Amino acid sequence: MSEPLVEVRDLVKHFPITRGIIFQRQIGAVHAVDGVSFDVLRGETLGIVGETGCGKSTTARLMMRLLEPSSGTIRFDGQDISHISRRSLKPLRRQVQLIFQDPYSSLNPRRTIGSIIAEPFAIHGLEQGREQRRHAVQELMEQVGLNPEHYNRYPHEFSGGQRQRIGVARALALKPKLVVADEPVSALDVSIQAQILNLLRELQKELGLTLVLIAHDLSVVRHMCDRIAVMYLGKIVELAPNESLYARPRHPYTGALMSAVPIADPRLANSRRHQAPPGDVPSPTNPPQACRFHPRCPKAKEICSQEEPLLEPKGHGTEAACHFPLTQEEAVELTATAAR
Repeated sequence: MSEPLVEVRDLVKHFPITRGIIFQRQIGAVHAVDGVSFDVLRGETLGIVGETGCGKSTTARLMMRLLEPSSGTIRFDGQDISHISRRSLKPLRRQVQLIFQDPYSSLNPRRTIGSIIAEPFAIHGLEQGREQRRHAVQELMEQVGLNPEHYNRYPHEFSGGQRQRIGVARALALKPKLVVADEPVSALDVSIQAQILNLLRELQKELGLTLVLIAHDLSVVRHMCDRIAVMYLGKIVELAPNESLYARPRHPYTGALMSAVPIADPRLANSRRHQAPPGDVPSPTNPPQACRFHPRCPKAKEICSQEEPLLEPKGHGTEAACHFPLTQEEAVELTATAAR
């Protein structure tokens, strides 16, 4: 087991809700992230999955210190970066980079891709000579599968997949230790998604990167990740190795997600039990007490609304926050046909 590159403990982020124009007063808060703890091991790919609005992207931005945490601690490479100053953060920016979700809006349409990829060099004072910088950028372009001769072209001259390759090249320019990919293929055609994911896997092996992959597509994280954290309403409800999670999910919410994965074979799809949680996701401004999932959980009992379950080991490397985790039979019923 490798040592952690990132250690997150009891991380909280509440966004205040205010009323008034001149004299603003807080009338509530959005509980975006509410006490999550996890490690990111050196060289691994950690997936963070969940429904839209569950807090996965906010967690990633807190981990990178793009947002200021309300409370909790974040340690990167042994250093506590939870509340360090903006000036002290600049060296950290070289070691942690982000691949954005939308390759269309994350690139400046008025700049050539050569200047876009070279911008990190300019910000951090690297590759000072013009020719030296051009050579470094063209090497990066070739590394991610782009034609180096297209150095002076503009983003609109590239397809969506090529634009995302530009984003990958920009993220790799400073040789970071950690790359956070925030749903990097969700805006791309299905035919292009596998190309970008395979590129990320190859670059990770070649460069020894540590990767955090934010996604809502369970098939993507299954293909890419060593461990997977499942989030629901600002909490991590399950954290498990890839094979353990897909073979035997322990949290009822994870089981519900697994049962919703589409199956191409209609006979298998009809034979599978689909367990969609009833109702809608509660508002993050007023989340349920104790277990966040209990109003929608088919296994909920009185204790679930009174006592918050801790993220505890449940066997086979899996941790789950549930008073009544799924049994082997329940897990198989929800996932067996999806695994074929």
